[in-house]
Amino acid sequence: MTVKLLNHLEEGPASAPPLLLGPSLGTSYALWDAVAPELSTTHRVVRWDLPGHGGSAPDLIGPGATVGDLAALVLALADALGIERFAYAGVSLGGAVGLHLAAHHPDRLTSLAVICSSAHFGGGAPWRERAERVRREGLEWLVESADARWFTPGFTVPRLVRDHREADPEAYAACCDALAAFDLRDRLADIAVPALLVAGRQDPATPPAHLREIADAVPAAALVELPGASHLAPAQCPQAVLTALRTQLTGPPASGAAVRREVLGDAHVDRAQARQTPFTARFQDFVSRYAWGEIWTDPTLSRRERSMITLTALVAHGHYDELAMHVRAARRNGLTPEEIGAVLLQTAVYCGVPAANSAFATAQRVLAEEDRQDEDGKDEDGKDEDGKDEDGTPGQG
Repeated sequence: MTVKLLNHLEEGPASAPPLLLGPSLGTSYALWDAVAPELSTTHRVVRWDLPGHGGSAPDLIGPGATVGDLAALVLALADALGIERFAYAGVSLGGAVGLHLAAHHPDRLTSLAVICSSAHFGGGAPWRERAERVRREGLEWLVESADARWFTPGFTVPRLVRDHREADPEAYAACCDALAAFDLRDRLADIAVPALLVAGRQDPATPPAHLREIADAVPAAALVELPGASHLAPAQCPQAVLTALRTQLTGPPASGAAVRREVLGDAHVDRAQARQTPFTARFQDFVSRYAWGEIWTDPTLSRRERSMITLTALVAHGHYDELAMHVRAARRNGLTPEEIGAVLLQTAVYCGVPAANSAFATAQRVLAEEDRQDEDGKDEDGKDEDGKDEDGTPGQG
């Protein structure tokens, strides 16, 4: 017997950590169009459609459905895709599904992000009334107010409005039933996974107070409020949502500036910053964030190993000014002069004897400077007083 699954879209490497993204009532997985592709560079992203929305079959749920029923469909999808544990992020009803999973199936989640959602949705009566009217009249009367409910004035996403119009009324009404019955406030303190709560300050459906209520009750919670965002924050403020999710999924960015100082020394970094101009400012920021904040902080290789690789690469390309700087860095990272010599001897085999000859000359000069005390006006980094390398070239590092 074939099990009918929620319609879904997979993005990113199959071997990457899995991340499931849940939609809001009335939308499809297109809600994540501006966010999911960026997240897929580091995660196996699976976005799914609610029953009767997008490409999901309407008969996956029926009248009297619960958020637990939707959560069971999400788990069935994860099981079918061979996903045991996953990070989860969801908007509104999709966020409620995440809260249910965290409270009732904590073994399946690695982290949780609840966006523009609630542990309850203002009582059951309004949702039961909406469900009854949708079953009676269809969705067109609701579609007319979609922009006002979802976005700040003047903003819209036509694709999402179209998805709202094309949703199946019976399945939509069943989702309203689920929202009417949902109240997880008494289980919030039991949620143990790291939880990110994202609120839109202009959200009329789930105001920031709803997210604060969750953040106050969940032990490992962090709250982010987005100015200018309404109910569908991933569509209206995708960059802000992306930044918050990246921090939740991978941790805050490492301090590239601190690592740069540890490896290259305060004197060198101070000089580079003092010489910074509007023309070079973006390059300096790029170096600190990318080279030092992402590559040099990766724990896969030790700093000693990174120094040896860096020395080899600089010799291969003939960057002898940078080589001098990184010979000093290699000493800070624990390499002995003998080990530096062994690295340069290796380059003679694979980069060529002339390149290694120049490299040995540069390294010998730097190592000799270490044994002198500010001779000829040199500072501890072997620079002239004007902050240039001995050949007069200002280094950036």
